[in-house]
Amino acid sequence: MNAIISRRTVLKGLGTAIALPFLEAMGPSLALADSSRRAAPKRMAFIYIPNGAHMANWTPSAEGANFPLPPTLEPLKLIQDQLSVLTGLTLNTARPLGDGPGDHARAMSAFLTGAHPRKTHGADIKIGISVDQVAAQKIGQETKFPSLELGCEGGKQAGNCDSGYSCAYSSNLSWRTETTPNAKEINPRLVFERLFGSQAKSDVDANRTKRERYKKSILDFVAEDARKLRFKLGAPDQRKLDEYFASLREVETRIARASQLPEAKAPNGLVIPGVVPQDYQEHLRLMCDLLVLAFQADLTRTATFVFANDGSNRSYKLIEVPEGHHDLSHHGGNKDKQAKLGKINRFHISQFAYLLEKMKAIQEGERTLLDNSMIVLGAGISDGNRHNHDDLPILLAGSGGGTLKPGRHVRYKKETPLTNLYLGMLDRIGVPTEKLGDSTGKLESLS
Repeated sequence: MNAIISRRTVLKGLGTAIALPFLEAMGPSLALADSSRRAAPKRMAFIYIPNGAHMANWTPSAEGANFPLPPTLEPLKLIQDQLSVLTGLTLNTARPLGDGPGDHARAMSAFLTGAHPRKTHGADIKIGISVDQVAAQKIGQETKFPSLELGCEGGKQAGNCDSGYSCAYSSNLSWRTETTPNAKEINPRLVFERLFGSQAKSDVDANRTKRERYKKSILDFVAEDARKLRFKLGAPDQRKLDEYFASLREVETRIARASQLPEAKAPNGLVIPGVVPQDYQEHLRLMCDLLVLAFQADLTRTATFVFANDGSNRSYKLIEVPEGHHDLSHHGGNKDKQAKLGKINRFHISQFAYLLEKMKAIQEGERTLLDNSMIVLGAGISDGNRHNHDDLPILLAGSGGGTLKPGRHVRYKKETPLTNLYLGMLDRIGVPTEKLGDSTGKLESLS
């Protein structure tokens, strides 16, 4: 059948522009046209965890398919068929290379660029373009936002944060140019308004004020458009639209609930807006939900998400680990500290599992949102005690629209550049690239 509605259809209201999820009415019937699988876009996201991992509990004991999940990765059991564990990859440019200390700043800034940062805490920062921005420069014009940068921990853009390295290096994962980082947004409310508000800030502010005054949802302002659209849709698309709106309203409600909490004061005296959840898990999951909504509505196809900055000394009292993460990472072989590190690692993986399970539950024709994506989670440091940058903890989820063969543990030759993985991903998203940072060629055994 021919398309009934455009892929770019949005529902509009006061200060509101809600994009739609992938619907059958936007193209030929997926049940009748096998080639229509190509209609669903491919997406990729890069998720960063700080301070490395306790690799003994991370690395699977067997290679190939049907590998037993080690303790840290057990929360991923429901999506193991969509998961690849990639062992042996190296981030050589995060090593000192004559520059001395500063492994945390180098690890985070080199993770997506594959470049060695200039050691400076002045304005003359320089590293390289990150893989997400290489993609955004080529395909970003196809979506409302070329890329999306999310995080749960802020950071300064200047000053000395790690042994003479600028705070910009240890606060940013995405780099638009070799001297310009893309600052991440940590406030869920601002992300929500950016994704689903109009471009005019005055309209967004008016919409928010009106919603708060009358206790209305952003969906109330597009109710008439939504009602008219439903008449054009078949039953499957109506269900999909209802599920999408339910997710949107749930996220909006949780953000509103967080905004009603009192402001919290950080140990350094900074005031954190009440809209940023004080519960770290809720903060992470809200950001996961926003990322899913952004991909589902095709608002962007490229994203980065920093769980916490490298070198973060966040406490994890919520899982009964009151010590700071960075302090624990310097475990010195202490078994108790390693056990607590394992709990932190597993907590992070549980949030990753939450994201992937959400994506797997969203159908896009004969595939799912997760099927049509490539999601990397990893760190630029392996063992936080050694500060080594080889044998990194790297996971790849999704099948890239059928171009990847997940469900395996693959061990690569020592010193294989992490950036070789990114070249393979860029190929699959339609942005073939010959070189990225210290890459030496496309990573093998992905499909």
